[in-house]
Amino acid sequence: MADVASPCVRNCCLDENDICLGCFRSLSEIVAWNELDAGERKAVLDLAEKRRRENLAKRS
Repeated sequence: MADVASPCVRNCCLDENDICLGCFRSLSEIVAWNELDAGERKAVLDLAEKRRRENLAKRS
């Protein structure tokens, strides 16, 4: 499996649940990123995308 790039957009700001409002990863996911294999990174990206969609839905 190909390497999975970090979704970091250099807009780090954590909400009250320690979720980054730039990439929507949790603080623990961000800290662990370099230790994760490609499959684990893909799983994190899937969760982050779900959080992003939920965040957008709350704002509309």
